[in-house]
Amino acid sequence: MLTHSTRRWLAGLGVAGAFVAASASPAVAAAEEPSNEVFLYANNVLVASGGEAKAVTLLAFTEALPENFTITVDRAAVTDFAKVTLTDSLPGCSEAGSVITCSLKGPDTIDYVLDLTVEAKDSASVGKKGDLTLTLAAEGRANVTTTSTIEVGEGVDLKADEELEVSGAPGSSLKAPLRVANVGDKPANGAVLLITTTPGMATSRHSNCSYLQAFGTNFAQCSYDQKIEPNAVLQLDSSSTLKIASDAWAPGKQYGLGQWFADGDWAEFLADFPIPTDKWEKGTGSELTLVSAPKAQAQRLRQTDKDSSNNATLILANVTGSQRADAAATGAEVSGAVGKTVNAKVGFVNNGPAMINSYAPDELVTAAEITIPAGATAVTAPDECLPVKDGEEIGGYGEPGARIYFCEWFGALHKGDRAVFEFGLRIDNLAGAPGAVRLQHFNLDGSGSTVADLDAKNDTAAFVIKGAANGGDGGTGGGDGGSLPITGQSTGLIAGLGALLLAAGVGGYLVAKRRRTRFVA
Repeated sequence: MLTHSTRRWLAGLGVAGAFVAASASPAVAAAEEPSNEVFLYANNVLVASGGEAKAVTLLAFTEALPENFTITVDRAAVTDFAKVTLTDSLPGCSEAGSVITCSLKGPDTIDYVLDLTVEAKDSASVGKKGDLTLTLAAEGRANVTTTSTIEVGEGVDLKADEELEVSGAPGSSLKAPLRVANVGDKPANGAVLLITTTPGMATSRHSNCSYLQAFGTNFAQCSYDQKIEPNAVLQLDSSSTLKIASDAWAPGKQYGLGQWFADGDWAEFLADFPIPTDKWEKGTGSELTLVSAPKAQAQRLRQTDKDSSNNATLILANVTGSQRADAAATGAEVSGAVGKTVNAKVGFVNNGPAMINSYAPDELVTAAEITIPAGATAVTAPDECLPVKDGEEIGGYGEPGARIYFCEWFGALHKGDRAVFEFGLRIDNLAGAPGAVRLQHFNLDGSGSTVADLDAKNDTAAFVIKGAANGGDGGTGGGDGGSLPITGQSTGLIAGLGALLLAAGVGGYLVAKRRRTRFVA
């Protein structure tokens, strides 16, 4: 089951694209728009009598929230069939009749604007629907309003095995008989199975499934129309397999999650998913069926699962054998007249044979410490690079002007793939010491331990200005770098986030989490 924090974060991702599209107007028009514009979003929810509570999260997309503002939640349209309460006890909030009013301070609102808990009343009838109206008001600004639709669905209860464990060498296909049971007292009029896996593992492809690769994750969604009767236990047919990538790290582990949704819950999930449905690729080949299930069609009511905490099967694939990789630093030699700005591309390449940077525990995750040549100034820096000094962050991602950068690459690199970080360098003089690219390797198992690549000798490369003196530290950078900021606790945090996102059905959406998207969520 999604926690409130995961739910509101996922909701924020779901409308991020809409916010970007809405703000991507021509330059002239953008200049005329007020800089204090606020865009509100609140997700819809489907609940059932006797079922679990759902979360409605209010997000505000803006450059900066007002210093002081008021949020009102009008529940009048839903009070006869649903109970809506504040999830958290917030200072400045009060209730009068069907209206919740919260007086908030912008600087203190750093996670989300408002989180509400919604439960269907025992007397609620299937099909009842109404809107919460949420309004932000601030002195000197026009009120901004959004709505959240609350609907009552018929409750069903699906259940899955807790774990499926398989083993195989790189390149092997493994049987994946994921199972689902109806442990409720009403038939489930179909279901949707969402399978998310790490980059080193993928599902078999079928005509009733759709597929997506995004955020460092493989996604597969398979739809089933047949009824699942109470007490029925069904499983995917024998054509269901999981394939270990031929370049998977070995020995190692690949992870996945198979999560079952009632039809209404799936629609709710897709509404918050950050990629449009038309971006999914429809599968080909045989249909992936639920064995022993009847094909009867019925008049369908929108259904919601009364207990989603037991709907998911954790998939663990033990990758056998021995296969590692070599990451090699790639430096640069730039030239130009003093005062000119030139582009420099540095980073690293995966020499294979195994993939790297798939962010699975015990596999190689590589980052780069990049020292700018002393005779140059970084006037532009990549979004993947963070200024550091003595092992501490001294600025934000992509901030120019630093001497040392810690650069991360959030995406699987197969043999021959490169991580490229492009800097804009202003040449100040030709007498400074050279810079360097130095690789750092990590193990994201939470312990902070390192994973060695196959050849440590190529983990450093020179970053020089052509014609500059070759003194200093012989191309190893030097200076005030210190230890890098991602070790120990930080790598454990990344691994924990990855596990959380996979459990949420969003897999490795680590890249966007690290980016500086401007929204309050």
